[in-house]
Amino acid sequence: MQLSPRYARIATVAVAAIVAPLSLAACTSTKSGSGGGDGSKAASIKIGLVTKTDSNPYFVSMRTAAQQEAAKMGAQLVAAAGTADGDNASQVTAIENMIASGVKAILITPNDSKAIVPTLLAAQRKGIFVAALDTQTEGNKGVDATWATDNTKAGEEQGAYVKAALAGKTPVLAMLDLQPGVSVGDQRHNGFLTGLGIAEGSKEITGKQDTSGDQAKGQTAMENLLQKNGNINAVYTINEPAAIGAYTALKNAGKADQVILGSIDGGCTGVQAVKDGKIAATVMQFPSKMAVAGVDAAVAFAKDKTKPSVPASGFIDTGVQLITDKPLGGLDAKDTTWGLQNCWGSAS
Repeated sequence: MQLSPRYARIATVAVAAIVAPLSLAACTSTKSGSGGGDGSKAASIKIGLVTKTDSNPYFVSMRTAAQQEAAKMGAQLVAAAGTADGDNASQVTAIENMIASGVKAILITPNDSKAIVPTLLAAQRKGIFVAALDTQTEGNKGVDATWATDNTKAGEEQGAYVKAALAGKTPVLAMLDLQPGVSVGDQRHNGFLTGLGIAEGSKEITGKQDTSGDQAKGQTAMENLLQKNGNINAVYTINEPAAIGAYTALKNAGKADQVILGSIDGGCTGVQAVKDGKIAATVMQFPSKMAVAGVDAAVAFAKDKTKPSVPASGFIDTGVQLITDKPLGGLDAKDTTWGLQNCWGSAS
């Protein structure tokens, strides 16, 4: 899902020296040129990557992995991004410019799962391979494949852990959501409620507020919800930046040790927050795996029109892992030592 500012260790990547700049209005672009791979045919393959933002460490790690894999395959990567979560217009502009520049494939983490579809369909009509990473398009339209986290499952795992940590107490729940129109946010939200064992609209939900996955907005949202109900004992967060913001608000209110705070992401900073006791548990996802698979599929398509097989779910699941130092309820969990060694996966 991403989603919003996230925290990660980012591997330093060597890319080729000869790069032709691509002008992308309202977007930031980077490229990796040819180097290695299997010769001049691969070197002629240009792949576009459009992430939700270029400042979010989650998507920076995805871009880094894509650059590394493109260099390994001898292809060229052109990267661009929206200006902020939810910014569809910049992603549309980036794709249009990439089409004009002659890309053979476009990989995208959609900011708006529905609004981006017409632009992706236009790319497909021109014979371009299109794949979504992290976030599915509405009805999986406009893409040939999707690599993503099972965000419903991630939400369920967060909810199940919070339920176990409450140890039979009735939840007084605050929900720090993403924003309307993004499937990742809806899937995590609904999955969390399933894992916690309550339904949408239940009296246990004391309040909900959108955060755009932003730390400062997460803090403000938590402050607002605490003013509404000071007895909150459980908090759902869309991602780790929102969770760290929520923790700050809880700590300032003297309530940090009274609330079970769960999250999703698995970035190194988020895992460290679990280790430090700021977040009870987080659910790790693996954006590097998404990026590597997308680049490999793009190169294969450019060479011989091969397309990956997509399961009935509509996406290829890159996995999740619950991370906590206090395993509960028989849930499958890894500790923060493992989490810090594996945060967001490896590009290799």
